Amino acid sequence: FITHPPLHTLIHPSFSRCPPLPPPSFHSLDIQVNDPLQPVTSDETVPAGGTVILTCRVAESDNSSLQWSNTAQQTLYFGEKRALRDNRIQLHRSTPTELSITISDVQLSDEGEYTCSIFTMPVRTARATVTVLGVPGKPQISGFEHAVKEGEKVTLTCTSTGSKPPAKLRWYKGDQLLEGGPEVVEPVEDNPTYNVSSELTLEVSASDDNTLIACAVNHPSLAPGDKRSEHALRVLYSPNVQIQPESDLPREGEKFSLRCSGNGNPEPTNYVWDKKDGELPLLAKPDGAVLNFLTLNKSDNGVYVCHADNGIGNSQGEYTLLVQDEAGNVADPTAMSTTSGMDHAVIGGVVAVIVFILLCLLIVLGRYLIRHKGTYLTHEAKGSDDAPDADTAIINAEGGHSGAEDKKEYFI
Repeated sequence: FITHPPLHTLIHPSFSRCPPLPPPSFHSLDIQVNDPLQPVTSDETVPAGGTVILTCRVAESDNSSLQWSNTAQQTLYFGEKRALRDNRIQLHRSTPTELSITISDVQLSDEGEYTCSIFTMPVRTARATVTVLGVPGKPQISGFEHAVKEGEKVTLTCTSTGSKPPAKLRWYKGDQLLEGGPEVVEPVEDNPTYNVSSELTLEVSASDDNTLIACAVNHPSLAPGDKRSEHALRVLYSPNVQIQPESDLPREGEKFSLRCSGNGNPEPTNYVWDKKDGELPLLAKPDGAVLNFLTLNKSDNGVYVCHADNGIGNSQGEYTLLVQDEAGNVADPTAMSTTSGMDHAVIGGVVAVIVFILLCLLIVLGRYLIRHKGTYLTHEAKGSDDAPDADTAIINAEGGHSGAEDKKEYFI
């Protein structure tokens, strides 16, 4: 073994490489844990590009120097002396019982076992394993290139590269965690990292339009939410039609309009207006999504329907128009119909009674006239029965005071 003084005199900061340390003797392997001169180290994990601190301590010092060596057994630091020209490696702390160094901008190639040694008799060593994590790239989502119709399915793919160990991918719809497909892990050629991908299949509805779908990377090198990508779904759906009046108090004699709102994706381009149980009033003029009333009248009361079509589907909405008069009274079409029906019934009943009374009067008058006509003829012929000839019968019928009295009496 090389003793402490000679080795110390050989180390110089200008050295870029030192010969590897000789293997520890059999006795050094049998050193007890409670040996105060036994170096103590700890394993470290660091993400690529980060900084790691390697610390070596002993419980007691016998003035022997501590030394750090890399995975290739090149001396990095001997006490406070840097032996390897690598500006990423710096002295962190040096005391008789501790030697700590830092390695910045850690690369995947820096992973491995580092050795701390103290040159006593025998030489004592301890090893620290440095694990370098491959930091995954920001996830990329594909599948949003085209809009999807409501009721159809869309498949999205999330991919993250350069992770070590392989990353886990998580899908979210807003804040809701979704169940995606299993990760597909592919090793990168000539690189100890992996590419990971996952698929998500969704059946979309109109309410999913503009909903954010996110893919997040879960990896020990990252804090939660560090690397996340999101995109908004674009869903095509039929219109949801609503009709908005220009005023809540449509008054007789005023202008008025109804506007049809399609609320579809895409917006409707075709609108058709009609009126339930009848035609549009002459003074109601359709103009695309707007129905204009040039002058309101109570006869305009009724239910108006707007049909909207956006190429994905056709829907309709309804609006009941009730026109107020100057006093603010509203003529309810239902009430008007009911009152009109009642009036017609009353009028019909009155007409029927009048017709019945007239028929009764005609019948009584007819019978009266028939009866009086028969009596007149009977008295007119009195005195002719006992006449010996026709001329005498006529004279007897026309003459005679009593016959005239009789006839006069019946006419009265």
